[in-house]
Amino acid sequence: MPDNDVALMAHLMRRAGFGSTRAEQEQLTAKGYEAVVEDLLNPEGFEELDEDVWKRYNMELSYRDSLGIHMGRWLFRMINTKRPLEEKMTLFWHHVFAAGWYKSEHTPSITQQIDTFRETGMTDLNTVLVALSKDPAMNYWLDNCENHKDEPNENWGRELLELFSMGVGNYTEIDIKNASRAFTGWTFEQPIPLYPFGSYGSAFKFVEEDHDDGEKTFLGETGNFNGEDIVAIVVKQKATAQFIARHLYNFFVADEPQVPSWELEAPNDPAAIEMLVKSYFDNDGEIRPMLRTLFNSDFFKAAQHKKVKSPVELVAGTIKAVGTFKFPEPDEGLAALGSTTTVMGQQLMNPPTVEGWHTGHEWIDGGTLNERINFAVNQFNDLSKPGIQDIVDRLSKQGDKLSPGDFVDSCLDLVGPVQATEASRTALMRYADAAGDIRFDSDQAKKESAVHIGRMLQLIVSTKEYQFA
Repeated sequence: MPDNDVALMAHLMRRAGFGSTRAEQEQLTAKGYEAVVEDLLNPEGFEELDEDVWKRYNMELSYRDSLGIHMGRWLFRMINTKRPLEEKMTLFWHHVFAAGWYKSEHTPSITQQIDTFRETGMTDLNTVLVALSKDPAMNYWLDNCENHKDEPNENWGRELLELFSMGVGNYTEIDIKNASRAFTGWTFEQPIPLYPFGSYGSAFKFVEEDHDDGEKTFLGETGNFNGEDIVAIVVKQKATAQFIARHLYNFFVADEPQVPSWELEAPNDPAAIEMLVKSYFDNDGEIRPMLRTLFNSDFFKAAQHKKVKSPVELVAGTIKAVGTFKFPEPDEGLAALGSTTTVMGQQLMNPPTVEGWHTGHEWIDGGTLNERINFAVNQFNDLSKPGIQDIVDRLSKQGDKLSPGDFVDSCLDLVGPVQATEASRTALMRYADAAGDIRFDSDQAKKESAVHIGRMLQLIVSTKEYQFA
């Protein structure tokens, strides 16, 4: 049976990061749960990844308009970063504030947006929303570049309130119109054409003569508001705190109903949401204290294996488990990582709609489940991979032989820990019983046992339980 402290640490690292090896779990457990939470919340205390070496071995990274290689680059960061929560929060905001590449087909601005989320992700909601409002990719995605003083476009103003902060039912059409007026003149510098000059980014641009500086009434307040004023009013609303709290709960704790239904469906755990809302207001909308409250809460600790892994979580976590992609060599297929999550239904930097991806059980259908299982099984098909070798070594140190039952339980423990249902464990036992005792008392026995261990690990990662974080 897994050690409860190690299992809890593994849970924390699956949710606040992208998984962990047993060696990492043991090291972190020795440090203490709350101390690890503080490390996660303060990523600036850990060194950044050196990206120069990536460009040396992946020349495409120097070409900023190649979406595939930059999706792979981000996944590589998730797998290898020493700042896992920083990357997880970057993914969180990318999911909440969904902007897709397919409209602009301009990779530099999309990667620039991801960098912005990385820089602001654990600050405060006001800072995050102002940065988002000035982001060229979002500006183009929701047409604020077409929002003019004499011809307002309400797309950004509507989605800011509906999907990015407050949710349906907490504002009026007049609020949308006046919010949109406040953002007139907020646009971006037109980047230099990609061809033949290369790939260039963009930047926020305020066109003063195109801004409506008339009086506006928004959410009960009246003034000569600009975009920053609108954001400042939005972040004071309880509806905003509740909206962000539900997103945090859905992303880090347990699967919730999908966003469009939140007006009608109550949270699965109202007390947890209220705890996060209180933290929001106690700390002026700062995100870091909300995360501290969440990770140290009983409701988080009790939520092990209650979330379906997103494709990104499944791919990054599985690769961490087998110990590959430690160095960005071309033959490891950096660009293929992004394609792998895409066929499972999650193409990074290209969410399907402004709602982002639908999560939970909606990640799974007949086609995506097949892709998920095949990927995980294929990652465990090479006994020479460092993570698999570590598991074999750890099992060999338990004694000269393992009974079928101990063999199953130890593999479940070391690959997760994975909490297998009785039905799954029974299926795993059929293979274990057929294999007999796993022996390590001779070189030949060790070779044969390693094969059985590899096959058992493949069976475990093909179980239903492995699909849950």
